[in-house]
Amino acid sequence: MTHAERAKQIFTEEINELQRLRDSIDGSFDKVVEVLFACEGKVVVLGIGKTGIIGHKMAASFASTGTSSIFVNVAEAMHGDLGMISKDDVVILVSNSGETNEILNAVDPIHRIGCTIIALTGNLQSPLAKRADYALSVHVEREACPLGLAPTTSTTATLLMGDALMVCLMEMRQFKAENFALYHPGGALGRKLLGRVKNFMSTNVPRVTLQTSFRDLVCEMSEKHLGMTMVYDTLQSTGICKGIITDGDVRRAIQRYNDVQITAEQVMTPSYKSITQDALLTDALAIMDKHNITTLAVTETADSVQIIGIISIHHIIDFNE
Repeated sequence: MTHAERAKQIFTEEINELQRLRDSIDGSFDKVVEVLFACEGKVVVLGIGKTGIIGHKMAASFASTGTSSIFVNVAEAMHGDLGMISKDDVVILVSNSGETNEILNAVDPIHRIGCTIIALTGNLQSPLAKRADYALSVHVEREACPLGLAPTTSTTATLLMGDALMVCLMEMRQFKAENFALYHPGGALGRKLLGRVKNFMSTNVPRVTLQTSFRDLVCEMSEKHLGMTMVYDTLQSTGICKGIITDGDVRRAIQRYNDVQITAEQVMTPSYKSITQDALLTDALAIMDKHNITTLAVTETADSVQIIGIISIHHIIDFNE
């Protein structure tokens, strides 16, 4: 067996275990998400060793997606770092065996502080699971390690359970891309979202007139690849914008009219949303989200009616741009 073949075998083994874990998820998961969402303090993740590394990632993911969270090494917690925890916090203790002494020693002090404890463990019959307020199973039948000793599949399962909790909390908090930018100003996407509209807009604005045929307006939209076109009274530079036609308008027109010999004026939406070129991309996202649209007309200033560009959601979320 080649190393590549062995790698595929390991992937398959871990995927099969994760599928079994997926099928075991029940209403306990719902309760844990609700407890985390209702937390009035912060989510504190405690672990040690390999599971501690997973716990650190879990806390970082929570914190970057709207759930205030920190990671504390449980050994250091027992030597003073418990002072980071307050009664309004929810504590997640991570231990695959549920029998790790350092983790178990922290349970009573954390309860005395007044915190709710959630256990992430591979053994729901363990001392940790029984002493926690809530417990989620991350049980796997076997590790991918041939000796069954090195944490492999179990840490993957714990990581995935943390990701599932994080995503559910994101959705409950209605966490948006503009929020992501606020918490990630140093990342590539964060820098992009904190950039200006003018740096990402398309200046090749699709344009048709009120009398443009249905066929020609569809061609204009297809050629400019923005899923929309602006509608003017004339294509001259002095033309006044009268409305917008989007992909949705085109679909509705096909359903509404039997005769495709219609004009842009019959298809367009008279009103459209716009933003100035110096606005932040986060502002553009907020407008798009509020009105459930994917493009905005761009003007030079708030008082200007001349459209100088189009900003599309695809300009914002395309990582490869």
